[in-house]
Amino acid sequence: MKRFQFSLVLLLSLALSGPVVASDWTIDRSHTSVQFKIRHMMVSWVRGNFDKVSGTVFLDHKNLAASKVNVTIEAASVDTDNERRDKHLRNEDFFDVEKYPEITFVSREARSVSKDSFELVGDLTLHGTTREVVMVVKDVAAPVKSPWGGLKSGASASFEIRRSDFGMTYQKPLASGGLVVGDEVKINIDVELNGPK
Repeated sequence: MKRFQFSLVLLLSLALSGPVVASDWTIDRSHTSVQFKIRHMMVSWVRGNFDKVSGTVFLDHKNLAASKVNVTIEAASVDTDNERRDKHLRNEDFFDVEKYPEITFVSREARSVSKDSFELVGDLTLHGTTREVVMVVKDVAAPVKSPWGGLKSGASASFEIRRSDFGMTYQKPLASGGLVVGDEVKINIDVELNGPK
């Protein structure tokens, strides 16, 4: 009898969980991090992040090459843990948030690399300029059930840009050579996703 009960519970559990089908997932803003780093005076890295990010991800865990992403970041949410520097980053020398309040990324193609990673090709619009970027997406997590309902998944992504390619040309040269603020920006994203309930 106990064996029968155990088998029944197991079958019900499998039936209720069901297969995870390709679907739209939404970004969990409170558990997502968009971080960047850039050279300062050629000797160190200054790091920062954006606190406000939203968007949707079409995700098929069995076919990552079918993935699609549409993300929006509020430029004014830039935070480098320095109020004076953040105010400068928000003005016309850098992000010019009054004129360009949003940073967006819309994917156009996904290329499978391995069972839990892929390349995401898309258009990044920053400071009013749109350029193609290629993100490397890794550690795509298998869906798990949330104790609060629905499914959870996540992934990490990284890519690099040159801020000058997006019209951010503010600069001060160093007397010894080089620049006060580097041109190359490294970006890392850790995203948590809310799936269908």
